[in-house]
Amino acid sequence: MDNFATLLSFGPEGWGDDIAWGVLVTVSLSLATLPIGLAAGFAVALAKRSKERPLRLAGNIYTTIFRGLPELLTLFLVYYGAQIGIQQVVTFFSPDARIEINSFLAGMVALGVVLSSYASEVFLSAFRAIPHGQYEGGYALGLRRSATMRLVIMPQLFRIALPALTNLWLNLIKDTALVSVIGLADILRQVGIAARVTKQAFLFYGVACALYLVLAILSSILLSGIERSVARRAPA
Repeated sequence: MDNFATLLSFGPEGWGDDIAWGVLVTVSLSLATLPIGLAAGFAVALAKRSKERPLRLAGNIYTTIFRGLPELLTLFLVYYGAQIGIQQVVTFFSPDARIEINSFLAGMVALGVVLSSYASEVFLSAFRAIPHGQYEGGYALGLRRSATMRLVIMPQLFRIALPALTNLWLNLIKDTALVSVIGLADILRQVGIAARVTKQAFLFYGVACALYLVLAILSSILLSGIERSVARRAPA
């Protein structure tokens, strides 16, 4: 037991510092990805309900591709594929230049793309749940289309979509574990290194399980509070 405490301690003899850094990277990546994924998902949802057929087709193709591909494959496509593509362009202008994509940025883009494909369906369902009379009521008050969307539709939209978006956030936290394969020092990579060096795989992977569960529980408590707050403010 003392040996376990030493291995998990902070300082030169333990791995606590490295694991804490992994937690910080995991949380930072999740928080950085969330607004990108939600904004892109909302834009895709607008495209899918557009009157323009090309926009609807593009939105449907986008969600079909990135909901159908495994998240790990999407990560590889962004990290390796984009790096190769950018390198080819740069080499054309400067043959000696070398480009390397930051693993944090690649993870943020890849996870954001996946999140947006699912978020678009959540927003689309929320749009469909809002009666058309809400739009007509806004127009009757003299509001323009943009003002009706911002003042009348958006508050209802996010209230309806919030429970499903909560689930997407919890999935996002778990999906961040994938970035360990491209070298980002998240929770899983840090405990993996510790497990290989110390030969204490059960201990360190058990710590990883506990950390992900703690993040999920804390997120659930916070988001449940937000849902209750939004529900209290909603009109009867």
